[in-house]
Amino acid sequence: MYGLTDEVRELRQRFRTFINDYVIPEEAALASEYDPTGPTFTRLKAEAKRQGLWAIGHPTELGGGGLGFMPFVYLNEIIGRSYWGQVCVGSVSMQDSIMLNLYASDEQRERFLKPLVAGDMYPSVGLTEPDVAGSDPTLMQTTAVLDGDDWVINGHKWFTSSADIAAFTTVFCITEPDADRYAKFSSIIVPTDTPGYNIVRVIPTMGNVRSGHCEVRLENVRVPRANLLGNRGEGFVIAQKRLGPGRIFHCMRWLGQAQRAFELMCERASSRWAHGSMLSEKGEIQRFIAESAAEIQAARMMTLNAAQVLDQGGEARVEISLIKFWGARMLHNVIDRAIQVHGALGVTGDTPLEHMYREARYARIYDGPDEVHRMVVARRLCRDPHGAPPWA
Repeated sequence: MYGLTDEVRELRQRFRTFINDYVIPEEAALASEYDPTGPTFTRLKAEAKRQGLWAIGHPTELGGGGLGFMPFVYLNEIIGRSYWGQVCVGSVSMQDSIMLNLYASDEQRERFLKPLVAGDMYPSVGLTEPDVAGSDPTLMQTTAVLDGDDWVINGHKWFTSSADIAAFTTVFCITEPDADRYAKFSSIIVPTDTPGYNIVRVIPTMGNVRSGHCEVRLENVRVPRANLLGNRGEGFVIAQKRLGPGRIFHCMRWLGQAQRAFELMCERASSRWAHGSMLSEKGEIQRFIAESAAEIQAARMMTLNAAQVLDQGGEARVEISLIKFWGARMLHNVIDRAIQVHGALGVTGDTPLEHMYREARYARIYDGPDEVHRMVVARRLCRDPHGAPPWA
């Protein structure tokens, strides 16, 4: 398969051992700590560094392992087996580091990007706003105006994920109000300790009080002109450069989650006796297992294809939108079936399935809701049904 070299196979096995033997046994402690500077996180991060597994997809000049995009995609499937895996191996910042590496100034790279790769600070992104549809970023209302050598930012963001632990937020805001709708926006790096940067609350979501999804008000936040990321009016392009690879990373992690749920489902079916036979001998349970295997493999092939197109310089817009809504559906289906096979046990905290199920519901919304991705695909295919499909 494209990009799956012997070196990558060996790395996948090393990551599998680390996730299975080190991270998964500590999941309860990690969930309780929540903060990546906590003692369990700190110990596991140190172990990942000791084993040469830390920040392996980041560029070497930033302190990372220098592994290419496509090999890292294969690793992300393994890292995703645990919800906490990406924090413990330093890949949670990949989306932001790709964005910053493309557009950051030398000063910004030293101040923000290198500490991010080292795991000494964490990023957040201010895109979504509560008063407008998050699926249409051109509706954002947050503004930034120059006052001398400072940007003065005012706005209201929410689902600014990890803002409560982040050192900075990349805020997307209107700086060119008279420009074309896609050229109105810029991105500005705002340290979270800046006066006027106010976390209103950590939003409780899906039974998770400590969700890390924050509501933020920016009230006359003043940062230097030099904190502009890229050029004025490039905010929309910068956001897309972050979201494209990020969606592939998400989909590969979802595969890791689905595969783990699948394994748990098979183990339960092979060990539970009911109504005269093992669950694994019952036709309906066999259907669950077979359909889950088919859906996982189909989503996996689609995701690897999208990653290959992007890795080879293609836009991959149709491919990425396809995997975004298809992968989210697959993830929900497989975890849902695994819970059903576990019965009452599946909805308790005694297995990881109930947490996996709650997190899977987000997948149909973040980085673009399913409905928007289906619309993108349909429009493209209707315009060019012969050249636009992945098989063309």
